[in-house]
Amino acid sequence: MKKSRKPKTENVVTFMPTGEYYYKKALGELKKEQFAKAQKYLKRAVELSPDDPMILMQYGILQMEAEQFDDAYELLQSAHALDPNDSDIVFFLAEVNAHLGHFAEANRFANMYLRMDEDGVYLEEAMEIIDFTEFESGGDLLEGAPSTDVLYLQEKARKFMERGKFKEAVELLETIVAEHATFWPAFNNLALAYFYVGEEEQATALLHEVLRHDQGNLHALCNLAVLAYYKQSYKELKDIIHVLEKIKPIAVDQRFKLGATFALLGRHEEGYKTLRQLQKMGFGEDPSFYFWLAHSAYFSGRKERAHQAWLELIRLDPTKEGFEPWKLQEEEESLEGVENDRVFLTEKLQSESTSSRTVALYLMGKSVHLHDLVAHPSLIQVEKLTPFEKLIIGYSLNHEFSMKVPAEKSFVEGMKVADLLYAYHHPLTLQHAYMYDMWFVMMERALQQGYAFKNTKALAAATAYMYASSRSKQATKKEFAAHYGISVPTMTKYINELMGFFPLFD
Repeated sequence: MKKSRKPKTENVVTFMPTGEYYYKKALGELKKEQFAKAQKYLKRAVELSPDDPMILMQYGILQMEAEQFDDAYELLQSAHALDPNDSDIVFFLAEVNAHLGHFAEANRFANMYLRMDEDGVYLEEAMEIIDFTEFESGGDLLEGAPSTDVLYLQEKARKFMERGKFKEAVELLETIVAEHATFWPAFNNLALAYFYVGEEEQATALLHEVLRHDQGNLHALCNLAVLAYYKQSYKELKDIIHVLEKIKPIAVDQRFKLGATFALLGRHEEGYKTLRQLQKMGFGEDPSFYFWLAHSAYFSGRKERAHQAWLELIRLDPTKEGFEPWKLQEEEESLEGVENDRVFLTEKLQSESTSSRTVALYLMGKSVHLHDLVAHPSLIQVEKLTPFEKLIIGYSLNHEFSMKVPAEKSFVEGMKVADLLYAYHHPLTLQHAYMYDMWFVMMERALQQGYAFKNTKALAAATAYMYASSRSKQATKKEFAAHYGISVPTMTKYINELMGFFPLFD
């Protein structure tokens, strides 16, 4: 009979790391200037100890150094709520508000720090913040200025708009204006958000309401001009521009708004002069500033200055390389094709036909009007596009696709066929546009059936021949095969394959 084995009693100590543990590890990494590791440990520390003000403060400081000012602000606000008597947290709240441009709040927290700790280690820095904020605001730090919370929500709404989340922006901005009846920046942004979701009348009415209460509100006037431009209300636009031309703002943000608006409206000379003056004053470090400076410089005939400004933009935002608004013009592409016909592209983009929209989304990527079309608030409503259309617009905007993913690789190969057709036939006529219509119908069906698009040159030749032969009996396989540099049997093989995706055979 086997003896039962008694389990051994062991003293097992389970190690459960705490927020304090990761906090100390982060401090150790900071001493060694290993900021990436410190960031990782502090993030974990906050997850484990979300109510520890010291951990929140330290993580907030690190986020500030990484220029993640919105995240830093939230962390420091949380730390201050947990420990309102900690003077260090108050100082860093002053600093992050200064970075965010909330000068009234930065000034308030800096003064609060001096009252809380007259001999504090950040005494000199606090005084510098006070001097800086008073200078930047022209000494106009009124008690009635909006709170940091309101400014933060306004900034959050603006970022929603930048990411195309207009409905979320509308909800947030409506809350702000309901509680702050004279906070005009929120009214202006809400008007733009209304316009982006198709509420044009509400947008216009709201801007007129701002001007009734604040007659010289430059942002409202500029926004009205932009709305009139996109609505093609040219008489109204002319009247507003006449007013804008007389305005000579002093505030930096107003000069920027005016210059960028002039540039967008095609008043490149006025836009360039306004923005160039700002640059001479030292204004910069804002990608959108350099975009409009480069845009207005180029189209007012200052090409060298435009390229210099674009290099500054790429320094700040490397993803913009290759997206110069004048790129196709510099390559001396012909402007005669339908790809450069703004009216044609606009009509196609607004078409009820999916295939027509697809053609326009592709040709948009070859057009000198690319940036204007993409910037239009209502022409391209991404949420209403089909999955195939979304892929096309991504391709037109130089989105990177993974060639390791079979479906994406097949899509890219299909688009190479479209590019070959463009290379052989541009500038495109209206008939070429119909050829693209046919190609994209076949391509979408082929993708749905897992087609690999192996010989792109033969597929391009087959497509061109199929379209031409449907319009004229004079088209020959020999002619098209020679034009594309392939044999007639090869082209015939791919004609037969494509016929399987042609709508006629449904």
